[in-house]
Amino acid sequence: MNIFLAELIGTMVLILLGNGVVANVVLAWTKGGNSGWIVITAGWGFAVAIAVYITGWVSGAHLNPAVTFGMWLYGSISGAMALAYVVAQCIGAFLGSILAYLTYKRHYDVTEDAGLILATFSTVPAVRDFKWNLVTEIIGTAVLVFGVLGIFNSHNGIASGFGPFAVGILVYSIGLSLGGPTGYAINPARDLGPRIAHALLPIKNKGHSDWEYAWVPIVGPLIGGGIGALCYKFLPVFA
Repeated sequence: MNIFLAELIGTMVLILLGNGVVANVVLAWTKGGNSGWIVITAGWGFAVAIAVYITGWVSGAHLNPAVTFGMWLYGSISGAMALAYVVAQCIGAFLGSILAYLTYKRHYDVTEDAGLILATFSTVPAVRDFKWNLVTEIIGTAVLVFGVLGIFNSHNGIASGFGPFAVGILVYSIGLSLGGPTGYAINPARDLGPRIAHALLPIKNKGHSDWEYAWVPIVGPLIGGGIGALCYKFLPVFA
């Protein structure tokens, strides 16, 4: 139960801060309006670092079904435990997006662009091509899981103190370098939980929740997470 609650709370904080920075940049009349991609990617990186610091010592702070899937393939957790992680992460992501919405409620009320409203909940591709959007998510998430395993390798000696911040830097780097095509979900819960919230919340001018695209930020990260974990596990240089 402690692990379940830690993953739920950690993912909730991650999404509150992550979706919060997107809302600050793209919604109408905010203090951070139009401040750009650098602010968004930095906000997400810091969100990951803070969430990992809060709950990492309890659950390892996967905060992401793709990371959990990768850790299962790597042999770090059982299948039953992985399922508990994923359920907690999806609930936490849903709740975090609700909190972000409540924080910016008045700004949602005066925002007319349905696409920008959806972007504060879930990812939207810059160029809509499911095949290549999938490839982008696979590559980005493979780098994420590969990088996390590298950061927490005992040979680096940074896991207990600097490790969570290094993971934040990793997510920041992925956003800056690989996030342009799809908005770098790299996390099925991060996209699915908020997309459900978007569908349920009575937001003025919100439009549709784009369920046609929703499978891409679920399937792509799971494939990428598995690839990243297996590469780190079986490449001889890391043995």
